[in-house]
Amino acid sequence: MIRHPHEQKVELREKMRDGNGTVSVFTLWEPKTELKSPQRMFARMVLPPGASIGEHPHANEEEVYYVLSGEGETLLNGEWVAVRAGDFTLTGGGASHAIRNSGNTDLEILAIITCYA
Repeated sequence: MIRHPHEQKVELREKMRDGNGTVSVFTLWEPKTELKSPQRMFARMVLPPGASIGEHPHANEEEVYYVLSGEGETLLNGEWVAVRAGDFTLTGGGASHAIRNSGNTDLEILAIITCYA
């Protein structure tokens, strides 16, 4: 299966998880209908400068962020850490995280949430 950019569903989320600004969420694959493995999200997200996704936990699942472009900061274990293109983060097992665009250009990430069996 191939999904071209113009075929991706986009949703604009204001103050996502009590964050700042508007995050564009492009659904790459639909969980449960297109992906048969236990996943809750497979999306590309775009955070403009100053936008963020607020702190939130992941119990019974894991979330991977892969930074595609831009620069930002992610909250891991209570500490803000710089991230840029090529960096991965992993959060799960009840831990919480957040991400914010601290740069001057869009922060683009791939977000994948997999559920524990």
